[in-house]
Amino acid sequence: MSDTTTDTGADAGESAVPTGPTIGFAQQYVKDFSFESPQSPKIFMSQMAQPDVNVDFNVAAEPVENNIHEVILNIEIKATLNDETMFIAELSYAGLVQVTNAVDDVLKQILMIEAPRHLFPFARAIVAEAIRDGGFPPLLLNPIDFQGYYRQTQQNG
Repeated sequence: MSDTTTDTGADAGESAVPTGPTIGFAQQYVKDFSFESPQSPKIFMSQMAQPDVNVDFNVAAEPVENNIHEVILNIEIKATLNDETMFIAELSYAGLVQVTNAVDDVLKQILMIEAPRHLFPFARAIVAEAIRDGGFPPLLLNPIDFQGYYRQTQQNG
């Protein structure tokens, strides 16, 4: 006689339950936004050269309730030409992120890398449109290395 085992599929339901972290976005929204063109209309009358553009960003995450966190991507853009400010754009774009089944280290990485990576294209579009509506050529922000940013913030304390 041979000893054989037959898979009846009785355990199939158990393997469908996720064992790793799950991520979901409940909401995305503009938390704060500002656009200034302090030298207009004078700036439009001068010969337009390539401005100096400085882009700064940071990411913040706070627990809201029961596995839901608010992740905020803050972007500040300042364009100057001949030491005069052409425009300043500041955006805080946020999302409510639900994360389950994540240990603390993984949760931090999800909130500081994956969540802002998801939010960034929407924030970039808002900023580009506002700059264009302000009378300037749209500025398409380059992708941000959120993983590198996370590593740097961890090293700096």
